[in-house]
Amino acid sequence: MRAVSAPAKAGGAAVTTPWKGAVLVTGTDTEVGKTVVTAAITAAAQAAGMRVAVVKPGQTGTATGEPGDVDSVTRLAAPLTGRTLASYPDPLAPLAAARVAELPPLELYTAVDAVRAEVDKHDLVLVEGAGGLLVPMGLRPSGEPWTVADLAVSLGAPAVVVARAGLGTLNHTALTLEALERRAVPAGVVIGAWPGEPELVHWANLTELVPNLLGALPAGAGSMDPGVFRRSAPGWLTPALYGVLDDWRAWAEDAG
Repeated sequence: MRAVSAPAKAGGAAVTTPWKGAVLVTGTDTEVGKTVVTAAITAAAQAAGMRVAVVKPGQTGTATGEPGDVDSVTRLAAPLTGRTLASYPDPLAPLAAARVAELPPLELYTAVDAVRAEVDKHDLVLVEGAGGLLVPMGLRPSGEPWTVADLAVSLGAPAVVVARAGLGTLNHTALTLEALERRAVPAGVVIGAWPGEPELVHWANLTELVPNLLGALPAGAGSMDPGVFRRSAPGWLTPALYGVLDDWRAWAEDAG
């Protein structure tokens, strides 16, 4: 297992060793901001001189004709490499989408080998999951389903957990972190969309999340001009993710 730094703590304790190699980006749920967070980490890492690849093992909902998640990351942050390993037309979990479309499901070690191939050519490889940590992604050679958590274990990779800012996030985040801890996967949290006018619940949640927090993106970051997005991204992330945010108290004062 790769040795990684602990998340930033309240009071401004800086993390000086950024994560390298394969890093999983998962979420507490669907539509929490994984793709925009992936783009922000890409932008910050590339600004620090890193060669970055983004890999999406399973993309679903492609029948709509809209760009996939890798396309969105490419528009915002222009990674050196962007790959989608399997795409399915229906907006379902990847394994279910493969079955409905009668397409071959993605095999675990095909995904592992593809990520490792990119690790050999890049400094940082961000692997964006689908939905939450335990969503069925494909099948093992045995025929059993595998999840993003299984991929993290197979790669020996840490995980970035993207969480909501509002009500319900503490339980979902704690469950996800506990599942990762049980698998000995190091993890930290990024808030996917911090509201422009935060309420009491947001501030209360922030207080609880800070010990595990690696960053927080403003709501609407994905709609920014790409140039503005790339310049702004390091300010949203702590040094573990190539950012410059090292004092949550100062951040809270600015955000308030």
